[in-house]
Amino acid sequence: MNLYLIGYRGAGKSTVAPLVAKLLGWTFDDTDEQVELLAGCPIAQIFEEYGEASFREWETTVLQALANESNIVVSTGGGCPLSKTNRGIMAVTGRVIWLRAKADVLWARISRDKKNEHQRPNLTVEGGLQEVKRVLDSRFAIYEACADYTVDVESLSPEQIAERIANWCDPVDN
Repeated sequence: MNLYLIGYRGAGKSTVAPLVAKLLGWTFDDTDEQVELLAGCPIAQIFEEYGEASFREWETTVLQALANESNIVVSTGGGCPLSKTNRGIMAVTGRVIWLRAKADVLWARISRDKKNEHQRPNLTVEGGLQEVKRVLDSRFAIYEACADYTVDVESLSPEQIAERIANWCDPVDN
């Protein structure tokens, strides 16, 4: 079994995944980092040079490779669950945890993260909080439908989030 962390950018997936893995004695990985390694460039450059469709294809390739492992906590890109194929991979090979937060909280976190300025592309023309609201609204039902467990992350530390996930995870499945 594997665990897949889903949610919008800024929800804490990349920070929480290694913490959960440590608590469970598992390994962890990040689909965005693996796509960047595969492409040899940052995600923003992938979007610019190859387009979102190519990025999504590489994301599925990476997810499938990680799904072939066991006892791994995977931090997925915010758009990873948009693909029916990706949702199927995650459902068949593990459990999906949605790290949920409101748009204004996500935007505040994204704004503080300098990595986002250079490595993460805008997903709409407008950018900023309006983009977060629009994209989050469009993804909400998908996140909700594929999540086996949801953690509201707004007022929790990464360590608290990791503990909730580890406590929820059934040790029999390990």
